[in-house]
Amino acid sequence: MESLRNLVHQLAEEGTLISATLSQRRKTGETSYTKVVVKPVELKKSLHYQLAYHYANKVTHENIAAALFEERMMAMFEDTFRQGLLCTVDADYQVLISKKYKVSILKKSPSKKPGALSHNRQKQYILEEGTPVPFLVELGIMNTDGKVFAKKYDKFRQINRFLEMVQDVIPHLPEDRPLTIVDFGCGKSYLTFALYHYLSVQQRRELNIVGLDLKADVIEHCGTLARNLHYDQLRFLVGDIADYDELSQVDMVVTLHACDTATDAALEKAVRWGASVILSVPCCQHELFKQIETPVLEPLLSHGILKERFSALATDAIRAKLLDLLGYKTQLLEFIDMEHTPKNILIRAVKSPGADMERLWREYTAFRDFLSADPYLEKACRDLLPQG
Repeated sequence: MESLRNLVHQLAEEGTLISATLSQRRKTGETSYTKVVVKPVELKKSLHYQLAYHYANKVTHENIAAALFEERMMAMFEDTFRQGLLCTVDADYQVLISKKYKVSILKKSPSKKPGALSHNRQKQYILEEGTPVPFLVELGIMNTDGKVFAKKYDKFRQINRFLEMVQDVIPHLPEDRPLTIVDFGCGKSYLTFALYHYLSVQQRRELNIVGLDLKADVIEHCGTLARNLHYDQLRFLVGDIADYDELSQVDMVVTLHACDTATDAALEKAVRWGASVILSVPCCQHELFKQIETPVLEPLLSHGILKERFSALATDAIRAKLLDLLGYKTQLLEFIDMEHTPKNILIRAVKSPGADMERLWREYTAFRDFLSADPYLEKACRDLLPQG
C-alpha cells in the first residue's frame, strides 16, 4: 500500500485533487454505502473535502478539514474499498487493490478540469495561485508551477489578506520619494517578504524595508533568503524594539504579534517617527488583566477566561483611541478567522489630523478611569497627548 499512500500524500500536499470515487466494497450489507465520492470545497474561506456516501436510496455528506484528507482516504482504501478513481489537475489515477492488498495504479491523461472552487480562489487574491511567486516558493508555500500546497493554504490566504490591507492604505503613503518601512518582531518574515514583493515587484516602488527581531538565527535565515531573492532594499537586523534608533523618519510601521507592551513600544516609535501608516496585530495583552478593577463588571471579571478576553479587547480599544488622539484615524479589522487563532484583530491607523481632540480625550479618560487602567502607551506618549 506504500505506493498508494505516497500518491495520496502527494495529493494532500499539493491540493490538486478535483474528485475521487472509491467503490467495490470488500464487505457489503443492506445498510452499507456502496461508494464514496470526494471533492474539495471551500468552507469559511478554508480548504475542506466533502465526502458523499452513496447508499441504495440516499446520499449523506461529511465535510473534513484538509489536514484529515490523507488519513481518511487511506483508511477507506485499507478497510473498505478495493477500487478508486482519483482525478487531478495533472492526471487521472485508476487504483485497483487485490484481496491480498496488492496495489496497482494506472496513470492516464486528465479527464476533468478544476471547477468553480479553484477559479474563484484565483480571482480574489492579490498573489494569484498558478503564478509562481519566488518568495512563496522559497518559503515552501507553493511549488515551482505556482500551485499552493494544501497544508499551506491558510498561510497563503493570510498573506493575501494582509496585502489587501496594505493595498487599502497605499493612497496614504508618500508618492514623491522612496518608502521607509520597519517591521518590528518580523519573525520568519512571511509578511515582510510579501510586503516587499507587493510594493517593489508589483507596484514598482523604491523601498527601504527593515525587519527587526530578537532571534539571531531567524534573522540570519531571513537575510540569506533576501539575498537569494535579490531583494536588495530589504534588510534584517537583530534588535529590540525599544532600543532601535537607526532611523529618524519612517513611513510605515508593521508590528505583528509583538507580545504584551512590546506592541505599545512599537506604536510609540511609529507615532514619534510620524509614520503615515501603522499596521499592528497585538499579542498576549497581559497589562490590563492585572489592572482592571470595577465592581460593575464583577460577573464578567470573576471568570478568568472571560476576564482575559475582555482585557485583550479593552487593551486594543484603548490603543485605538490613543492613536486617534495622537493624530490618526484608526480601524480594528479582522485579520485571521477565529478558527485559526484568537489573535485575529489588526489595528490599522493612517495619519489623519483634525479630529475633535477635546471630545476624544473625554471619551478616552472616561473609559480608562472606569476600568482603573494605567496604560503603557499613554504614559509613553504623555508629552504628545492632550492634558484634559
